[in-house]
Amino acid sequence: MSDFDALVRVREICLSLPEVVEKPFGGHTAPSFRIRDKMFVMTSEDGLSLTFKAGPGVQEALVSEAPERFFVPKYVGAKGWVGARLDIDHDWDEMSELIEDSYRLIAPKRLAKLLDDEQPSPH
Repeated sequence: MSDFDALVRVREICLSLPEVVEKPFGGHTAPSFRIRDKMFVMTSEDGLSLTFKAGPGVQEALVSEAPERFFVPKYVGAKGWVGARLDIDHDWDEMSELIEDSYRLIAPKRLAKLLDDEQPSPH
């Protein structure tokens, strides 16, 4: 998968979530994805990585289990954000879940609940 294809997948996943808006990050052209003007996913200027918010312990688990795929990003890593390299193959079901989890951590509870309402019951 090319880096461009990975960014297309990231965009599709993010924009499928309620009320998400794509905006360039800072003065760059790299897309970031926001809910109510709060960022939950940002991509690097070179398109080779993305950064997302994760719950307690997730960053440490991902980075220790798959350091070739995940890393602690500069600046926001101390706040629990996780970096993912896009220039390698990923399990896109897992990436979709991680992006959705980031959305849930940032989105207002009412919007996050919409995701639960859309999910088919596991039983």
